[in-house]
Amino acid sequence: MASYLSTIQDLQATDGRFSLPIHSTEAGTNPNVSVNFGNKNPAGDDSIDHGVTKAPYECAFSPYEFNGGTTIAISGEDWALVAADTRLSSGYEILSRNTTKLHPLTDGCVLGSAGCKTDVDQLRSVLDIKMKIYSHNHRKKMTTPSAAQMLGNTLYMRRFFPYYAFNVLAGIDGEGKGAVYSYDAVGSFERTPFSANGSGQSYLIPLMDNLITHKHRNDERQPLSKEEVVEIVKDAFVTAGERDIYTGDAVEIMIITKD
Repeated sequence: MASYLSTIQDLQATDGRFSLPIHSTEAGTNPNVSVNFGNKNPAGDDSIDHGVTKAPYECAFSPYEFNGGTTIAISGEDWALVAADTRLSSGYEILSRNTTKLHPLTDGCVLGSAGCKTDVDQLRSVLDIKMKIYSHNHRKKMTTPSAAQMLGNTLYMRRFFPYYAFNVLAGIDGEGKGAVYSYDAVGSFERTPFSANGSGQSYLIPLMDNLITHKHRNDERQPLSKEEVVEIVKDAFVTAGERDIYTGDAVEIMIITKD
C-alpha cells in the first residue's frame, strides 16, 4: 500500500494531469475532479477558476442602499434648530441636488433623517399615520416628548429588519424649552443638547462639542443666540461638504419656537 507522502509526490509530478477520485455532483458524467498544484491550467481553459468544483460565484442581494446626507439638531433655551443638506447620492452618482431630509411631524416638532431614501420615506409615512390616529383619538397634537417616544417605539418594532435611517428629532417640550433627541437604528434614544447623524456626522460632532457644549475649553461660556447658531451651522455644513462627497449642494435650516 502506497504511503500518503508517495501518493502526493506522484500527483505533484503529474501536475494535475490525472484526477483525484473526488465525487462532484456538478461534474456531469465524470465524477472525478482534477487538481492542479502549479500555475498551469491542464485543461487549457482560460476562464476564471471558481474553485475545485467550478461552482459559480455567489450572488447576493441587499435591500438597503446608502443614499448619504447629513442632519444636525441643536436645542436652545426656548427654541430648537434642525438642519440638513439636500444631496441624494448613490455610490459616486448624485441622483438629486434638491431632496429634503426634514419632515415636520407637528407644528412644534421636526424629524431629520438621512440614509436609505426608501426607508426614510416609509418611516415618515408610518409616523404620519400614527400622528393622525393620535390626533383623532385625543383631539390634540402630540407633544415633542411623546413624538420622541413614538419614534423610538416605531424603530424598535422593526429591530429585526431595521429602517436604514439615521434620525434626529427637534422640537419644543411641554415647558417651552428646546429639545433634541438622538437615535440609533433600533430605537434607542436620548435627549441631548445637540445631535448629528448621517455621512458627515464625524465632521460635525467635534465642532459642535467645541462650539455648542463648550467642551475642552477654558474660556468663559457665553450663551448663543439663534442667529449665531445659524451661522455656525452654515459653516459646519461647508466644512462637511468639503470632506464628505455625500454632503453638499444646499442646506435647509428650520428654527422651531414655542410661538
